[in-house]
Amino acid sequence: MYQMSYAETLEDSAVDKRSQEREVFTLAIKQLEEARDNGPTSDESYKALTTIRQLWSFLIDDLGSDDNALPTDLRAELISIGIFCIKQADKIRAGESEDFASLIQINETIRDGLN
Repeated sequence: MYQMSYAETLEDSAVDKRSQEREVFTLAIKQLEEARDNGPTSDESYKALTTIRQLWSFLIDDLGSDDNALPTDLRAELISIGIFCIKQADKIRAGESEDFASLIQINETIRDGLN
């Protein structure tokens, strides 16, 4: 019978978590693309912007935790990106912007970095 070491289990868990994070980003990006195609006042826009706000709020909270193992500089950069995404989503929702492209591009870049 094969038993995995604790380190292997942790490594697998990290891989699983990154895979789940990629899936969530992929979903959010698809929603943003639908919102872009249907306009900033559409139901799709409301759904996509809510998803982005929830996703980045969760990530910012996690990145700000002392338990987060990422390097401090990287955590700070990701928090800044998250704050930008939330502010951009709020601008679109308020009718001050229609720039879904920047949100799509930023979130694709983050997703693609989760290898």
